[in-house]
Amino acid sequence: MVEAVRGAGVVVTGAGGGIGAALARRFAAEGARVVVNDLDADRAKAVAEEIGGTAVPGDASVIIADAREALGGTVDVYCANAGVGSGGSEAADESVWALAWDVNVMAHVRAAHTLIPDWLERGSGRFVSTVSAAGLLTMIGAAPYSVTKHGAYAFAEWLSLTYRHRGIKVHAICPQGVRTDMLDATGSAGDLVLKPTAIEPRDVADALFAGMAEDRFLILPHPEVAGYYQARAGDPDRWLSTMNHIQQKWEAAG
Repeated sequence: MVEAVRGAGVVVTGAGGGIGAALARRFAAEGARVVVNDLDADRAKAVAEEIGGTAVPGDASVIIADAREALGGTVDVYCANAGVGSGGSEAADESVWALAWDVNVMAHVRAAHTLIPDWLERGSGRFVSTVSAAGLLTMIGAAPYSVTKHGAYAFAEWLSLTYRHRGIKVHAICPQGVRTDMLDATGSAGDLVLKPTAIEPRDVADALFAGMAEDRFLILPHPEVAGYYQARAGDPDRWLSTMNHIQQKWEAAG
């Protein structure tokens, strides 16, 4: 895997901190040429300077041309990591739903639309989608996040089944709690469900590299998520009842 990454042109969105910064650091440590993207230009530049990469700040949906130029004309690996952790219920404002859909799903679609023609021509390319265990399961108190992360997972799955025979590799990273600013923003729901088993961002990067070495689509930094996913599929009503008990516990805690 190290040989495959060494010298590769890699773009990581949302890489000013958290999981994105950890991914950028790991790719750079393995010899890749890394473009660090973030809406926060100062944070993007700080990470880029640290790892010897190139900062290309801005909206992840529109930076691919600049990133490609910074990498000498070719993007080999694209990490669609930027995301928003929108909480709320069905009553959340439509602007909240629209932002979650745009960042968590459509930014991935736009990136793929731009990258895939070149990858198909070359017969190679790697699309890494930072989804969430919420995309396989769900998250209490966060309807916009849960729904759009399901969309992100579905899109990654579609890319993989459509293009794997043409040399395009796809990975969907689905962690539970990760010690980042986004976890801190989940409030009491995150305190109850996510923080007790939260891992470090570098653990997510390690899981991705292990999965790439084994050519696995689904990357589970929390291995127990596989069992939860199987339980959800095998007995949906029992799984929903269990999740509803967690919802009730959260409500009772105020």
